[in-house]
Amino acid sequence: MSNEEHFTKQKLWGGRFTGETDPLMHAYNQSLSYDKRMYAADVHGSKAYARALARIGVLTNEEADKIHSGLDAVKNEWETNTFKIHPQDEDIHTANERRLTEIIGSVAGKLHTGRSRNDQVVTDVRLWLLEQTALVEGYLKELIGVISNRADKEIDVLMPGYTHLQPAQPIRWSHWLCSHAFSFANDLERLRDLIPRLNKSPLGCGALAGHPFSIDRETLASDLGFKGVIENSMNGVADRDFIVEWLMWATLTLTHMSRFAEDLIIYSTSEFGFVTASDAYSTGSSIMPQKKNPDSLELLRGKSGRIFGQMTGFLMSLKGLPSTYNKDLQEDKEPLFDCVDSMKASLQIATGVISTLNIHPENMKKSLGMDMLATDLADYLVRKGVPFRETHHISGRCVAFAESKKIQLSEITLEQLQEIDSRFTEDVMKVWDFEASVDRRNAIGGTARSAVERQVKVLQSLL
Repeated sequence: MSNEEHFTKQKLWGGRFTGETDPLMHAYNQSLSYDKRMYAADVHGSKAYARALARIGVLTNEEADKIHSGLDAVKNEWETNTFKIHPQDEDIHTANERRLTEIIGSVAGKLHTGRSRNDQVVTDVRLWLLEQTALVEGYLKELIGVISNRADKEIDVLMPGYTHLQPAQPIRWSHWLCSHAFSFANDLERLRDLIPRLNKSPLGCGALAGHPFSIDRETLASDLGFKGVIENSMNGVADRDFIVEWLMWATLTLTHMSRFAEDLIIYSTSEFGFVTASDAYSTGSSIMPQKKNPDSLELLRGKSGRIFGQMTGFLMSLKGLPSTYNKDLQEDKEPLFDCVDSMKASLQIATGVISTLNIHPENMKKSLGMDMLATDLADYLVRKGVPFRETHHISGRCVAFAESKKIQLSEITLEQLQEIDSRFTEDVMKVWDFEASVDRRNAIGGTARSAVERQVKVLQSLL
Protein backbone atom coordinates (compact mmCIF):
# COMPACT_ATOMS: atom_id res chain seq x y z
CA MET A 1 0.00 0.00 0.00
CA SER A 2 1.43 3.42 -0.98
CA ASN A 3 1.66 6.29 1.50
CA GLU A 4 -1.08 8.08 -0.42
CA GLU A 5 -3.39 5.05 -0.27
CA HIS A 6 -2.64 4.60 3.40
CA PHE A 7 -3.53 8.26 4.07
CA THR A 8 -6.96 7.92 2.47
CA LYS A 9 -7.77 4.85 4.57
CA GLN A 10 -6.26 6.01 7.84
CA LYS A 11 -7.46 9.00 9.87
CA LEU A 12 -4.85 11.51 11.05
CA TRP A 13 -5.36 10.31 14.59
CA GLY A 14 -5.89 6.65 13.74
CA GLY A 15 -2.59 5.01 14.67
CA ARG A 16 -3.71 4.06 18.16
CA PHE A 17 -7.06 2.66 17.00
CA THR A 18 -7.73 -0.79 15.53
CA GLY A 19 -11.52 -0.82 15.23
CA GLU A 20 -13.70 0.86 12.62
CA THR A 21 -15.52 4.09 13.39
CA ASP A 22 -19.29 3.82 13.54
CA PRO A 23 -20.55 5.54 10.33
CA LEU A 24 -23.02 7.50 12.41
CA MET A 25 -20.17 8.62 14.66
CA HIS A 26 -18.19 9.73 11.62
CA ALA A 27 -21.14 11.82 10.41
CA TYR A 28 -21.66 13.19 13.93
CA ASN A 29 -17.98 14.04 14.25
CA GLN A 30 -17.34 15.58 10.84
CA SER A 31 -17.43 19.32 10.16
CA LEU A 32 -16.39 19.42 6.50
CA SER A 33 -19.96 19.96 5.36
CA TYR A 34 -19.84 23.46 6.84
CA ASP A 35 -16.18 24.34 7.51
CA LYS A 36 -15.14 23.82 3.88
CA ARG A 37 -15.88 27.50 3.39
CA MET A 38 -12.55 28.11 5.17
CA TYR A 39 -10.54 26.36 2.46
CA ALA A 40 -8.67 29.53 1.43
CA ALA A 41 -7.79 30.40 5.04
CA ASP A 42 -6.54 26.84 5.59
CA VAL A 43 -4.34 26.96 2.51
CA HIS A 44 -3.03 30.39 3.49
CA GLY A 45 -2.19 29.18 6.98
CA SER A 46 -0.48 26.02 5.69
CA LYS A 47 1.66 27.94 3.19
CA ALA A 48 2.87 30.32 5.88
CA TYR A 49 3.51 27.40 8.20
CA ALA A 50 5.58 25.64 5.52
CA ARG A 51 7.74 28.75 5.18
CA ALA A 52 8.17 28.83 8.96
CA LEU A 53 9.24 25.15 8.99
CA ALA A 54 11.75 25.87 6.25
CA ARG A 55 13.26 28.71 8.28
CA ILE A 56 14.02 26.32 11.16
CA GLY A 57 15.27 23.51 8.90
CA VAL A 58 12.38 21.07 9.28
CA LEU A 59 11.71 21.50 5.55
CA THR A 60 14.16 22.24 2.80
CA ASN A 61 13.37 25.18 0.56
CA GLU A 62 12.63 22.73 -2.24
CA GLU A 63 10.17 20.83 -0.05
CA ALA A 64 8.49 24.05 0.99
CA ASP A 65 8.17 25.10 -2.65
CA LYS A 66 6.67 21.73 -3.51
CA ILE A 67 4.16 22.05 -0.67
CA HIS A 68 3.28 25.58 -1.82
CA SER A 69 2.70 24.40 -5.35
CA GLY A 70 0.53 21.54 -4.15
CA LEU A 71 -1.50 23.80 -1.87
CA ASP A 72 -2.11 26.18 -4.77
CA ALA A 73 -3.47 23.24 -6.73
CA VAL A 74 -5.73 22.26 -3.83
CA LYS A 75 -7.06 25.80 -3.57
CA ASN A 76 -7.69 25.91 -7.32
CA GLU A 77 -9.78 22.75 -7.08
CA TRP A 78 -11.97 24.33 -4.41
CA GLU A 79 -12.31 27.51 -6.45
CA THR A 80 -13.31 25.60 -9.59
CA ASN A 81 -15.61 23.16 -7.76
CA THR A 82 -13.51 20.19 -8.82
CA PHE A 83 -12.30 19.16 -5.35
CA LYS A 84 -13.52 15.62 -4.70
CA ILE A 85 -14.42 15.00 -1.09
CA HIS A 86 -13.35 11.61 0.26
CA PRO A 87 -15.70 9.67 2.59
CA GLN A 88 -13.06 9.73 5.33
CA ASP A 89 -12.50 13.49 5.22
CA GLU A 90 -13.49 14.88 8.62
CA ASP A 91 -12.93 18.58 8.14
CA ILE A 92 -11.33 21.11 5.82
CA HIS A 93 -7.91 20.52 7.37
CA THR A 94 -7.83 16.75 6.88
CA ALA A 95 -9.40 17.07 3.43
CA ASN A 96 -6.77 19.54 2.27
CA GLU A 97 -3.89 17.52 3.71
CA ARG A 98 -5.23 14.30 2.18
CA ARG A 99 -5.50 15.93 -1.23
CA LEU A 100 -2.07 17.56 -0.86
CA THR A 101 -0.59 14.11 -0.20
CA GLU A 102 -2.26 12.76 -3.33
CA ILE A 103 -0.78 15.60 -5.42
CA ILE A 104 2.81 15.85 -4.10
CA GLY A 105 3.40 12.58 -2.25
CA SER A 106 4.84 11.81 1.16
CA VAL A 107 6.59 15.15 1.64
CA ALA A 108 3.13 16.49 2.50
CA GLY A 109 3.40 14.50 5.73
CA LYS A 110 6.08 16.90 6.97
CA LEU A 111 3.72 19.86 6.92
CA HIS A 112 2.01 18.91 10.16
CA THR A 113 5.27 18.78 12.12
CA GLY A 114 4.75 20.54 15.44
CA ARG A 115 1.27 21.63 14.41
CA SER A 116 -1.98 20.34 15.87
CA ARG A 117 -5.46 20.66 14.50
CA ASN A 118 -6.08 22.45 17.80
CA ASP A 119 -4.02 25.48 16.75
CA GLN A 120 -4.67 25.00 13.03
CA VAL A 121 -8.45 25.17 13.24
CA VAL A 122 -8.60 28.28 15.42
CA THR A 123 -6.04 29.97 13.16
CA ASP A 124 -8.28 29.29 10.17
CA VAL A 125 -11.35 30.64 11.97
CA ARG A 126 -9.53 33.82 12.94
CA LEU A 127 -8.21 34.37 9.41
CA TRP A 128 -11.64 33.73 7.90
CA LEU A 129 -13.42 35.96 10.41
CA LEU A 130 -10.98 38.84 9.89
CA GLU A 131 -11.78 38.78 6.17
CA GLN A 132 -15.52 38.60 6.83
CA THR A 133 -15.33 41.38 9.41
CA ALA A 134 -13.83 43.70 6.80
CA LEU A 135 -16.78 42.94 4.51
CA VAL A 136 -19.31 43.48 7.29
CA GLU A 137 -17.67 46.77 8.23
CA GLY A 138 -18.01 47.91 4.64
CA TYR A 139 -21.71 46.99 4.52
CA LEU A 140 -22.34 48.77 7.84
CA LYS A 141 -20.60 51.91 6.62
CA GLU A 142 -22.70 51.81 3.47
CA LEU A 143 -25.90 51.64 5.54
CA ILE A 144 -24.85 54.59 7.69
CA GLY A 145 -23.91 56.50 4.55
CA VAL A 146 -27.28 55.90 2.89
CA ILE A 147 -29.18 56.97 6.02
CA SER A 148 -27.08 60.11 6.54
CA ASN A 149 -27.34 61.11 2.86
CA ARG A 150 -31.10 60.73 3.02
CA ALA A 151 -31.21 62.81 6.20
CA ASP A 152 -29.25 65.53 4.44
CA LYS A 153 -31.58 65.64 1.45
CA GLU A 154 -34.90 65.43 3.33
CA ILE A 155 -34.11 67.78 6.20
CA ASP A 156 -37.18 69.97 5.57
CA VAL A 157 -39.69 67.18 6.26
CA LEU A 158 -41.41 67.40 9.66
CA MET A 159 -43.10 64.54 11.48
CA PRO A 160 -44.39 63.66 14.94
CA GLY A 161 -41.91 62.33 17.46
CA TYR A 162 -43.25 59.66 19.81
CA THR A 163 -42.75 58.45 23.35
CA HIS A 164 -44.75 55.45 24.57
CA LEU A 165 -46.00 55.33 20.94
CA GLN A 166 -47.98 58.48 21.72
CA PRO A 167 -47.45 61.73 19.76
CA ALA A 168 -45.03 63.84 21.80
CA GLN A 169 -43.28 66.70 19.99
CA PRO A 170 -42.65 67.73 16.38
CA ILE A 171 -39.29 66.67 14.95
CA ARG A 172 -37.57 66.48 11.61
CA TRP A 173 -37.77 63.21 9.66
CA SER A 174 -34.00 63.60 9.32
CA HIS A 175 -33.69 63.74 13.10
CA TRP A 176 -35.41 60.36 13.33
CA LEU A 177 -33.13 58.95 10.61
CA CYS A 178 -30.04 60.17 12.43
CA SER A 179 -31.22 58.69 15.72
CA HIS A 180 -30.94 55.21 14.23
CA ALA A 181 -27.82 56.04 12.25
CA PHE A 182 -26.02 56.90 15.48
CA SER A 183 -26.94 53.49 16.92
CA PHE A 184 -25.34 51.92 13.87
CA ALA A 185 -22.37 54.28 14.22
CA ASN A 186 -21.84 52.98 17.76
CA ASP A 187 -22.01 49.45 16.33
CA LEU A 188 -19.33 50.39 13.82
CA GLU A 189 -17.13 51.65 16.65
CA ARG A 190 -17.68 48.45 18.64
CA LEU A 191 -16.86 46.30 15.61
CA ARG A 192 -13.60 48.15 15.14
CA ASP A 193 -12.85 47.77 18.86
CA LEU A 194 -13.01 43.98 18.76
CA ILE A 195 -10.66 43.59 15.78
CA PRO A 196 -7.40 43.86 17.82
CA ARG A 197 -8.49 40.93 20.00
CA LEU A 198 -9.44 38.91 16.92
CA ASN A 199 -6.24 39.81 15.09
CA LYS A 200 -3.84 37.56 17.05
CA SER A 201 -2.25 34.33 15.91
CA PRO A 202 -2.56 31.03 17.81
CA LEU A 203 -0.48 29.13 15.24
CA GLY A 204 2.55 27.52 16.85
CA CYS A 205 0.73 26.73 20.10
CA GLY A 206 0.61 23.06 19.13
CA ALA A 207 -1.92 20.80 20.80
CA LEU A 208 -1.68 22.76 24.08
CA ALA A 209 1.92 22.82 25.37
CA GLY A 210 3.63 24.84 22.65
CA HIS A 211 5.88 24.14 19.67
CA PRO A 212 8.74 21.62 20.07
CA PHE A 213 10.99 23.00 17.30
CA SER A 214 11.48 26.64 18.38
CA ILE A 215 9.37 28.03 15.57
CA ASP A 216 9.35 31.81 15.21
CA ARG A 217 5.72 32.53 16.01
CA GLU A 218 6.00 36.30 15.59
CA THR A 219 7.35 36.05 12.03
CA LEU A 220 4.75 33.38 11.29
CA ALA A 221 2.00 35.67 12.59
CA SER A 222 3.30 38.53 10.46
CA ASP A 223 3.35 36.29 7.37
CA LEU A 224 -0.31 35.49 7.99
CA GLY A 225 -1.22 39.16 8.41
CA PHE A 226 -1.89 38.99 12.15
CA LYS A 227 -0.91 41.93 14.36
CA GLY A 228 0.43 39.78 17.18
CA VAL A 229 0.51 36.36 18.82
CA ILE A 230 -1.47 34.79 21.64
CA GLU A 231 1.04 34.61 24.47
CA ASN A 232 -0.11 31.42 26.21
CA SER A 233 -0.38 28.18 24.23
CA MET A 234 -3.09 26.65 26.43
CA ASN A 235 -5.16 29.80 26.04
CA GLY A 236 -4.38 29.93 22.34
CA VAL A 237 -6.01 26.61 21.46
CA ALA A 238 -8.98 27.04 23.81
CA ASP A 239 -9.90 30.69 23.35
CA ARG A 240 -13.17 31.34 21.57
CA ASP A 241 -13.89 34.66 23.23
CA PHE A 242 -13.43 36.37 19.88
CA ILE A 243 -16.35 34.35 18.52
CA VAL A 244 -18.53 35.11 21.54
CA GLU A 245 -17.64 38.78 21.21
CA TRP A 246 -18.55 38.77 17.52
CA LEU A 247 -21.86 37.07 18.29
CA MET A 248 -22.53 39.61 21.03
CA TRP A 249 -21.70 42.45 18.66
CA ALA A 250 -24.04 41.00 16.03
CA THR A 251 -26.80 40.54 18.61
CA LEU A 252 -26.68 44.19 19.65
CA THR A 253 -26.39 45.43 16.06
CA LEU A 254 -29.40 43.41 14.95
CA THR A 255 -31.30 44.58 18.03
CA HIS A 256 -30.77 48.11 16.73
CA MET A 257 -31.78 46.90 13.28
CA SER A 258 -34.93 45.35 14.72
CA ARG A 259 -36.00 48.61 16.39
CA PHE A 260 -35.28 50.51 13.16
CA ALA A 261 -37.40 48.00 11.24
CA GLU A 262 -40.19 48.15 13.82
CA ASP A 263 -40.51 51.93 13.47
CA LEU A 264 -40.68 51.62 9.69
CA ILE A 265 -43.23 48.81 9.90
CA ILE A 266 -45.45 51.01 12.06
CA TYR A 267 -44.92 54.05 9.85
CA SER A 268 -45.85 52.00 6.76
CA THR A 269 -49.28 50.99 8.08
CA SER A 270 -52.33 52.67 6.55
CA GLU A 271 -53.08 54.23 9.94
CA PHE A 272 -49.78 56.14 9.75
CA GLY A 273 -49.00 56.24 6.04
CA PHE A 274 -45.65 57.95 6.55
CA VAL A 275 -43.60 55.60 4.35
CA THR A 276 -44.02 52.91 1.72
CA ALA A 277 -41.41 50.23 1.06
CA SER A 278 -40.56 49.73 -2.59
CA ASP A 279 -41.88 46.69 -4.44
CA ALA A 280 -38.36 45.23 -4.43
CA TYR A 281 -38.56 44.79 -0.65
CA SER A 282 -42.26 43.94 -0.22
CA THR A 283 -44.50 40.96 -0.87
CA GLY A 284 -48.20 40.34 -1.32
CA SER A 285 -50.74 38.10 0.33
CA SER A 286 -51.74 34.69 -1.01
CA ILE A 287 -55.39 35.46 -0.27
CA MET A 288 -55.80 39.25 0.03
CA PRO A 289 -54.95 41.01 -3.24
CA GLN A 290 -54.83 44.47 -1.68
CA LYS A 291 -51.98 43.65 0.72
CA LYS A 292 -48.44 45.01 0.43
CA ASN A 293 -46.44 43.53 3.25
CA PRO A 294 -43.09 44.89 4.50
CA ASP A 295 -41.58 41.40 4.67
CA SER A 296 -38.03 42.69 4.36
CA LEU A 297 -38.46 44.72 7.54
CA GLU A 298 -40.16 41.86 9.35
CA LEU A 299 -37.31 39.52 8.42
CA LEU A 300 -34.80 42.06 9.69
CA ARG A 301 -36.75 42.20 12.95
CA GLY A 302 -36.86 38.41 13.14
CA LYS A 303 -33.13 37.89 12.55
CA SER A 304 -32.30 39.56 15.85
CA GLY A 305 -33.91 36.70 17.79
CA ARG A 306 -32.08 34.12 15.73
CA ILE A 307 -28.68 35.72 16.35
CA PHE A 308 -29.38 36.20 20.06
CA GLY A 309 -30.18 32.48 20.28
CA GLN A 310 -26.90 31.56 18.59
CA MET A 311 -24.95 33.68 21.04
CA THR A 312 -26.60 32.25 24.15
CA GLY A 313 -26.41 28.72 22.79
CA PHE A 314 -22.68 28.89 22.18
CA LEU A 315 -22.07 30.47 25.59
CA MET A 316 -23.81 27.47 27.14
CA SER A 317 -21.42 25.19 25.22
CA LEU A 318 -18.45 27.08 26.64
CA LYS A 319 -19.40 27.65 30.25
CA GLY A 320 -18.53 24.25 31.68
CA LEU A 321 -15.50 23.29 29.60
CA PRO A 322 -12.24 22.24 31.25
CA SER A 323 -8.94 23.74 30.10
CA THR A 324 -7.57 23.70 26.53
CA TYR A 325 -9.22 21.98 23.58
CA ASN A 326 -12.40 19.93 23.87
CA LYS A 327 -14.50 18.73 20.96
CA ASP A 328 -17.39 20.84 22.24
CA LEU A 329 -15.52 23.75 20.64
CA GLN A 330 -16.49 22.38 17.23
CA GLU A 331 -19.88 23.92 18.03
CA ASP A 332 -18.36 27.35 17.39
CA LYS A 333 -18.50 27.30 13.59
CA GLU A 334 -22.13 26.73 12.65
CA PRO A 335 -23.49 29.60 14.78
CA LEU A 336 -20.63 31.84 13.69
CA PHE A 337 -21.02 31.07 9.99
CA ASP A 338 -24.78 31.54 10.12
CA CYS A 339 -24.40 34.74 12.11
CA VAL A 340 -21.92 36.23 9.64
CA ASP A 341 -24.15 35.26 6.70
CA SER A 342 -27.16 36.81 8.43
CA MET A 343 -25.28 40.02 9.22
CA LYS A 344 -24.00 40.48 5.67
CA ALA A 345 -27.45 39.88 4.20
CA SER A 346 -29.28 42.01 6.79
CA LEU A 347 -27.03 45.02 6.35
CA GLN A 348 -27.40 44.89 2.59
CA ILE A 349 -31.18 44.43 2.76
CA ALA A 350 -31.52 47.32 5.21
CA THR A 351 -29.46 49.51 2.90
CA GLY A 352 -31.69 48.56 -0.01
CA VAL A 353 -34.86 49.23 1.96
CA ILE A 354 -33.84 52.68 3.17
CA SER A 355 -32.36 53.76 -0.16
CA THR A 356 -35.58 52.92 -2.06
CA LEU A 357 -38.10 53.89 0.62
CA ASN A 358 -40.85 56.31 -0.41
CA ILE A 359 -41.85 58.88 2.19
CA HIS A 360 -45.14 60.81 2.38
CA PRO A 361 -44.42 64.22 3.94
CA GLU A 362 -48.04 65.32 3.58
CA ASN A 363 -49.21 62.46 5.85
CA MET A 364 -46.48 63.22 8.36
CA LYS A 365 -47.59 66.86 8.43
CA LYS A 366 -51.25 65.90 8.88
CA SER A 367 -50.28 63.89 11.95
CA LEU A 368 -48.81 66.94 13.66
CA GLY A 369 -51.36 68.02 16.29
CA MET A 370 -51.35 71.34 18.11
CA ASP A 371 -51.35 69.49 21.43
CA MET A 372 -47.75 68.55 20.55
CA LEU A 373 -46.88 72.22 21.17
CA ALA A 374 -48.03 72.11 24.81
CA THR A 375 -44.41 72.14 25.96
CA ASP A 376 -43.74 75.14 23.71
CA LEU A 377 -46.65 76.89 25.44
CA ALA A 378 -45.03 76.19 28.82
CA ASP A 379 -41.66 77.38 27.48
CA TYR A 380 -43.30 80.63 26.35
CA LEU A 381 -44.01 81.56 29.95
CA VAL A 382 -40.55 80.33 31.05
CA ARG A 383 -39.12 83.00 28.74
CA LYS A 384 -41.18 85.53 30.71
CA GLY A 385 -39.51 84.44 33.94
CA VAL A 386 -42.10 81.98 35.24
CA PRO A 387 -40.63 78.77 36.82
CA PHE A 388 -41.08 75.73 34.58
CA ARG A 389 -42.91 73.69 37.23
CA GLU A 390 -45.52 76.44 37.34
CA THR A 391 -45.70 76.83 33.55
CA HIS A 392 -46.08 73.07 33.11
CA HIS A 393 -49.20 73.22 35.32
CA ILE A 394 -50.55 76.24 33.43
CA SER A 395 -50.03 74.56 30.06
CA GLY A 396 -51.78 71.46 31.38
CA ARG A 397 -54.80 73.56 32.32
CA CYS A 398 -54.83 74.92 28.74
CA VAL A 399 -54.79 71.37 27.37
CA ALA A 400 -57.65 70.38 29.66
CA PHE A 401 -59.63 73.45 28.59
CA ALA A 402 -59.15 72.64 24.88
CA GLU A 403 -60.23 69.05 25.48
CA SER A 404 -63.34 70.18 27.33
CA LYS A 405 -64.29 72.47 24.44
CA LYS A 406 -63.27 69.85 21.82
CA ILE A 407 -60.98 72.33 20.11
CA GLN A 408 -57.28 72.50 19.22
CA LEU A 409 -54.90 74.28 21.61
CA SER A 410 -54.29 76.87 18.91
CA GLU A 411 -58.03 77.64 18.81
CA ILE A 412 -58.08 78.95 22.38
CA THR A 413 -58.48 82.70 22.14
CA LEU A 414 -56.10 85.15 23.75
CA GLU A 415 -58.87 86.19 26.14
CA GLN A 416 -59.44 82.58 27.20
CA LEU A 417 -55.68 82.07 27.68
CA GLN A 418 -55.51 85.20 29.83
CA GLU A 419 -58.36 83.91 31.97
CA ILE A 420 -56.17 80.87 32.69
CA ASP A 421 -53.08 83.05 33.32
CA SER A 422 -52.82 86.81 32.93
CA ARG A 423 -49.18 86.65 31.84
CA PHE A 424 -50.17 85.43 28.37
CA THR A 425 -49.92 88.32 25.89
CA GLU A 426 -50.63 88.71 22.18
CA ASP A 427 -47.30 87.23 21.07
CA VAL A 428 -48.34 83.84 22.49
CA MET A 429 -50.03 83.14 19.16
CA LYS A 430 -46.55 82.72 17.60
CA VAL A 431 -46.21 79.49 19.58
CA TRP A 432 -48.50 77.66 17.15
CA ASP A 433 -45.79 77.09 14.51
CA PHE A 434 -44.25 73.64 14.02
CA GLU A 435 -41.25 74.95 12.09
CA ALA A 436 -40.49 77.44 14.84
CA SER A 437 -40.89 74.70 17.45
CA VAL A 438 -38.32 72.38 15.89
CA ASP A 439 -35.86 75.19 15.24
CA ARG A 440 -35.97 76.38 18.84
CA ARG A 441 -34.36 73.06 19.78
CA ASN A 442 -30.97 74.02 18.40
CA ALA A 443 -28.64 72.70 21.09
CA ILE A 444 -26.33 69.85 20.03
CA GLY A 445 -28.43 66.76 19.43
CA GLY A 446 -31.65 68.65 18.86
CA THR A 447 -34.10 68.62 15.97
CA ALA A 448 -33.39 72.16 14.67
CA ARG A 449 -32.00 72.38 11.15
CA SER A 450 -28.58 73.49 12.40
CA ALA A 451 -28.44 70.64 14.94
CA VAL A 452 -29.46 67.98 12.42
CA GLU A 453 -26.98 69.30 9.86
CA ARG A 454 -24.28 68.86 12.48
CA GLN A 455 -25.43 65.27 13.13
CA VAL A 456 -25.22 64.46 9.42
CA LYS A 457 -21.67 65.84 9.23
CA VAL A 458 -20.59 63.81 12.27
CA LEU A 459 -22.02 60.63 10.77
CA GLN A 460 -20.39 61.20 7.40
CA SER A 461 -17.05 61.91 9.06
CA LEU A 462 -17.10 58.36 10.48
CA LEU A 463 -17.10 56.91 6.98
